[in-house]
Amino acid sequence: MKKKNMFLSKPHLGLFTLWSMFWFLAIFLLFYPFIFILLQKITWRKYAAKLVRVWSKIFFFFCFIRFDVKRHFEPDINQNYVFCANHFSFLDIPVIVYLLEHYTAFVGKSSLGKLPLFGYMYARLNILVNRSDNASRAGSLAKAMRALQTGRSIAIFPEGGIVSKRYPYMSKPLKDGALIMAIQQQIPLVPISLYNNYEIFSDKPMMIRPGVIRAEIHPPIITKGLSLEDVPMLREKLYHIIQDPILKYHSLDEIQ
Repeated sequence: MKKKNMFLSKPHLGLFTLWSMFWFLAIFLLFYPFIFILLQKITWRKYAAKLVRVWSKIFFFFCFIRFDVKRHFEPDINQNYVFCANHFSFLDIPVIVYLLEHYTAFVGKSSLGKLPLFGYMYARLNILVNRSDNASRAGSLAKAMRALQTGRSIAIFPEGGIVSKRYPYMSKPLKDGALIMAIQQQIPLVPISLYNNYEIFSDKPMMIRPGVIRAEIHPPIITKGLSLEDVPMLREKLYHIIQDPILKYHSLDEIQ
């Protein structure tokens, strides 16, 4: 059952959004010199990722955003995974950073790597992809495979970006990249349902609200023994594990 978040009038919501952006930038600029130093050596980058996680925690604290997370599964810090979530909001990446203790590389759009300061950090901690370019997509998949082989986890949004035309309905069919890498590396897939990030941080208009972020970390889908012939079955299974509880939370039916 959906629970309402705090209501603010439009003028107050605008002020709160400015407040939130101030803290996002202030904490980032405070941490950036240390993050920059830690990015200079590959072996140090996991510590840069830890600082980014601290940044996300402080940001959510000052924005009066709390978490209500159903954890059916606690990922083993010594095991790597392919984490897959729905993608409706710019808030999704910092939320997953907050939720996961793992040294995780996101597969994200290449335009993020062009942002001043932030882009330098993002490009060195994650895997950039231009989804409109076949060579870039193939290259990002190869990089993600190598990251998994070194023991890192991967976080990916199998919709292929924020592409849904109607939240909270996911875009389908899901992209196969996450499924292929999990099967080929025989690594568990961990579905994550992000119920209401798009209500906390809306994009049209771009506003941030205080409230409670609700999410669910599902039990892993074991890929040992599966082959690429199982991709269609796995795609449908992953979709329903992520989507169905979101629709139930919002009291909606699946689009036929």
